[in-house]
Amino acid sequence: MRIVVAMSGGVDSSVAAALLAEEGHEVVGLSMQLYDQRGDQTFGSCCTLDDLHDARRVASALGIPHYILNFERRFQETVISNFVREYAAGRTPLPCAHCNSDLKFTTLLDRARALGAEQVATGHYARVDRSWNGRWLLRRSADPDKDQSYFLFALTQEQLACATFPVGGLSKPEVRAQARRLGLQVAEKPDSQEICFLPRGGYAAFVAKEAPQVAQRGAIVDRQGRVLGSHDGIHRFTVGQRKGLGIAAPAPLYVLRIDAPTGTVTVGPRSALEQTTLTASGVNWISVEPPGSWLAAAAQIRHRHRAAPGRVRALEGNRAEFVFAQPQPAVTPGQAVVFYDGDLVGGGGWIE
Repeated sequence: MRIVVAMSGGVDSSVAAALLAEEGHEVVGLSMQLYDQRGDQTFGSCCTLDDLHDARRVASALGIPHYILNFERRFQETVISNFVREYAAGRTPLPCAHCNSDLKFTTLLDRARALGAEQVATGHYARVDRSWNGRWLLRRSADPDKDQSYFLFALTQEQLACATFPVGGLSKPEVRAQARRLGLQVAEKPDSQEICFLPRGGYAAFVAKEAPQVAQRGAIVDRQGRVLGSHDGIHRFTVGQRKGLGIAAPAPLYVLRIDAPTGTVTVGPRSALEQTTLTASGVNWISVEPPGSWLAAAAQIRHRHRAAPGRVRALEGNRAEFVFAQPQPAVTPGQAVVFYDGDLVGGGGWIE
């Protein structure tokens, strides 16, 4: 079978390509150049020119063709612009989820078809399954510490039908062991942790450079509306934030709410962060049809958040409502909420 593999230059995608080639598949490696890295600006440790070179060297060692695709314009339109707009609106974006579903899988599927390939493979820690009725399912990976299904909730049935995740059934130590066995030079390469397009100066400076209008002074107030201090732009804050508020108080204060139209940031005690309900927009249902009545599920509201039990139901306009069994802190607008039934992804959307 001919399979297109998205090769980032890291150990996970390199092992994915190597395992498929070892199984006898006709593997074609594709890497994406996503942003302009010329000049003296220092970016994060993901998706760099060095990563593209690593991907090419791995492909050469495996004896498979490798192509680098320039998607700078689409990445700017799809991921970076959304990132800036969300912060300007007082929300906290999740660029990796947009990049995976709105750019990478859509683009790779188109390229795979043009190359006559039947499947698209990546190094994500997730698994694809199929139900008794033919519906494609997305499941958590075998390694709970590396699971990335949270970032893939927006994949469609068409995309899942062509997706394969060769390392989804392995733990990270097992992946590195496979890389050493296969003689891959990236076997000990560190994992990337940063958002790829951000300079090491931080996201706030990046957002202000892309959208100077966000750097407007505003008030920091308590829940009663009393002014406690001021700030230099709402893009510097996210719901649940404690550090960097620039105000003194006898007890720790956390960001409770960000009002973009007035530029007001409301702070309060940690207990005030707790919520029992949330609504989400842009919901994609994967394993089930949109539930018109309450359905038991667990909701994950951040990448490192342990999915909390509760119940979910679909609302009109591709929206959903979730009620937690126990209050959860820092339910952050702009982040993803993903609904699980055990290791099965029921669906997910964007917290309003």
